[in-house]
This record gives sequence, structure tokens and C-alpha cells, in this order.
Amino acid sequence: MPIKTLSIPTVDGRADAFAALPDSAGQHPEALPGVLMYGDAFGDRPVLRELAQELAGHGYYVLVPNFFYRTGPAPVIELPEHIGDAARDEAIGKLMPLIQAHTDERIVRDAESCLEFLTAQPEVRPGPVAVTGYCIGGLLAVRTASAFPDRVAAVAGFHGPVGADEPDSLHRLLSRITAELHLGHAETDLTPEALGELNQALDAAGVRYTSEIYPGTVHGYTMSDTDAFSPAGLQRHWDRLLPLLERTLGDG
Repeated sequence: MPIKTLSIPTVDGRADAFAALPDSAGQHPEALPGVLMYGDAFGDRPVLRELAQELAGHGYYVLVPNFFYRTGPAPVIELPEHIGDAARDEAIGKLMPLIQAHTDERIVRDAESCLEFLTAQPEVRPGPVAVTGYCIGGLLAVRTASAFPDRVAAVAGFHGPVGADEPDSLHRLLSRITAELHLGHAETDLTPEALGELNQALDAAGVRYTSEIYPGTVHGYTMSDTDAFSPAGLQRHWDRLLPLLERTLGDG
């Protein structure tokens, strides 16, 4: 699938990004639903491009921004080809200050810029888009859907820290969502009791959703360049994500 290197204008500068398109994009430029994909904290690397290309192959224009662009272009830190547990801990230690500095205000400002950029692309059809994300990107996806309910038809988060907020903050976040939502939690990230509390909050907010723990998974299960990778977990993610997009955006 073709990859485009892009630069997204934002209030705070320009965010480097890439887009994955299906091979047939040039034949039917008006027909592509748009998807904004937030990666995990490790950012742009071969595995993230593979995920975007796989999704694009089902008929979507997939935009993947570097949300740490204020620090520099991706990758913002040096990463090994395979991120083992020790390398992961070292990398997270370096990235944590960037994660902590990525405030809700920054998230919303950048999300607006990304949505405007995505829907302005000539290959993307008018109308609402989908937003998906991994790890911290899952939280960014949910916050994007909450901040811009009229622009987002579907939202999905995988092994993301959704639900970590206090109950009042969580209710405010969820109550603004009108998109259909799927959350795929890692078994090590969420207890069944915590899942029940989160799902009760989703019920109370009136969100159309599925929210489940993926059996036998640990945090990061979608990323094949990490020790956390679960082939079964990745497949379950596709089995949930693709029908969600087909229901809400139409078959790409």
C-alpha cells in the first residue's frame, strides 16, 4: 500500500505524519473514508506503518501523526529493531516527560488540526471519520471523539489507559461521545472489576460501545516488534475494528 510523508500545520508548529492509502486510491479518490490513527508512545516505525497499511488495504485513507512533534520529528528517541522488556522500560523512561507534557489542551488543539487536515485531503470523502489508537494513542482517540463529536463516527482504543481518570473526569469525557466505541483492553491492564466500573460509566453516559478484556494479552499486544505481542490479540483487534468501521463509515 502506498505511503505518503506529510506535514500537518498546527497551532504550535508543524507535525510530521504519514498516510497509508489503498493501491486503488488513485482510481476512486472521492470514495475513501478517512481514519485518524494514533500510534503508541514509541511512534513511527515499521510496525506502525504495517498496521496503517493493513487498514488502508481495506479501503481507507489512514493518517498517522507524530503527536510528540514539539520535541522533533519521529522517532523522537532511538529504538532497537525489537523492543524487549528492558529496552521498553528504558524507552518509557525517556518518553514519560513527553507524555506528561501532552496535556488535554494540547491533545484537543492537535486533534482539531489533524481532523481538518485529514478531511481536506483530495482522496478523502466528506463527512465524519473514524479515530483509532494504541496505548496512549487509545486515550488520544477517545479524547478526540469526545472533543469533536460531530466529526467522529467511530472510535477504537487498544491497550489504552481509558478509564484511568477520576469518576467525574471520566463521566465528562464519555458523556460527549456520540461515536460508536470499541475498547480492547489487555488482561494485565484492567481487572474484571475495573472493566465493570468502566462499562457502567459508558452505560451511564449513553455511549454505544463494546468494551472487553482480550484474553491472554499484556499491554502492547498489537505491536509485533515488542515482547508483548500476541498474534491472537492482534487478530481479535482486526475482528473488532473492521466491522466497526464498516458499520459507521460504510465499506471502504
